[in-house]
Amino acid sequence: MALAGQIQYFPVKHLIGAGILFLLLVFASLWPVDSGTRQQSYVIELPEISDSVPQLPEPQWEEATVQSGDSLSTLFSRENLSAVDVINIAASVPREAITLKPGQNIRWTRTADNHIVRMELEISPLAHHIITRADDGTFSYELSEQVADYVPRFASATIDSSLLYDGGQAGIPTQILYQLIAIYSWDIDFALDLRKGDTFSLIYEEVQLEGEKIGYGNILIARFNNNGRELTALRYEDPDGNDGYYTPGGSSMRKAFLRNPIDFARISSRFNLNRKHPVLNTIRAHRGTDYAAPTGTPIKTTGDGKVIFAGRQNGFGNVVIIQHGSRYQSKYAHMSRFGSGIRTGKYVKQGQVIGYVGMTGLATGPHLHFEFLVDGVHRDSLRVDLPKAESVNSKNKADFNIVSARLTSWLDNFEALNTAGLQ
Repeated sequence: MALAGQIQYFPVKHLIGAGILFLLLVFASLWPVDSGTRQQSYVIELPEISDSVPQLPEPQWEEATVQSGDSLSTLFSRENLSAVDVINIAASVPREAITLKPGQNIRWTRTADNHIVRMELEISPLAHHIITRADDGTFSYELSEQVADYVPRFASATIDSSLLYDGGQAGIPTQILYQLIAIYSWDIDFALDLRKGDTFSLIYEEVQLEGEKIGYGNILIARFNNNGRELTALRYEDPDGNDGYYTPGGSSMRKAFLRNPIDFARISSRFNLNRKHPVLNTIRAHRGTDYAAPTGTPIKTTGDGKVIFAGRQNGFGNVVIIQHGSRYQSKYAHMSRFGSGIRTGKYVKQGQVIGYVGMTGLATGPHLHFEFLVDGVHRDSLRVDLPKAESVNSKNKADFNIVSARLTSWLDNFEALNTAGLQ
């Protein structure tokens, strides 16, 4: 009676719960079990709790290509970037990093109010100037450089039409073909000397970054069979970092002068002391070589020297005369205009553009009149023996011989495989 009297003070919900628990215990005690002990377990899967940091959205990169006349200020103005950043960047980074060049690629990210967050200015596919904005608004600078792989490639071609066409048909990059022309320009006049059936082979570098081709390096070795002549040229860099192209015996491929001041031009008139002048219609010695080419074709100096005349000269029209050392002189006439910075007293380097083809003076059509003098005497530029540049230094000859033997053997093996159809 005492327990019954006390039960009346418990809430009804508690009494019902206790009754259910009592029945479950009774039911469990009556449940049949195996002779062996068996336990059942129940797995309750709970939702996983992630401790990862939410990913920030990728920055939105914008890009532009530098136009002629662009400065950082004009580019920022055109792209609606903060003018204040121009001042702060200029005060924080090396000057050469923000000296823009036409064709240069630039990319950047910006804040909502058009301030630079990060800017990358391409120097080459392997190098970039990087400018980064800190939280306090200041800018930092770094030069980012990547290491590329230089993969050797073998190629060969036979001349049927022209070097550029036949080389291109053989899959040789145009950039490499122009290198080939530069290497042999002292020995082969590519407008005059090529013959159908001439052959050439070479090993050049393909530049790769992370397995992707990004450009081309140097020709390592080349062999040209031209009209019965076999001319082999290989690249050698000495311990001081000086490089050049040499014959397998160590003689420089680089002469003191280029044979030809214009690439791929047609010779319209040769050196002839008894030629009839086409305008004056009188017998007048032609002490030079005429190269017919379209107006505006670049004209290159054939050797290092000093400009001793740049101006108008009677029937020759616009003329540049260059003195090469004490013995040699070259003259370029009938130019439409002079090259940038070309004036009397200016020193020029071999291959530098000194003017452009025209027909100023007494001329019936656009062409370059080119003269070459030795000790004050006019000589036929197509026939005169050109002086050679320096050969491999004697102190480096042993090292050169090792490089020469290795590259020559390498090219020989590639050519043999190519002839056998295995390359």
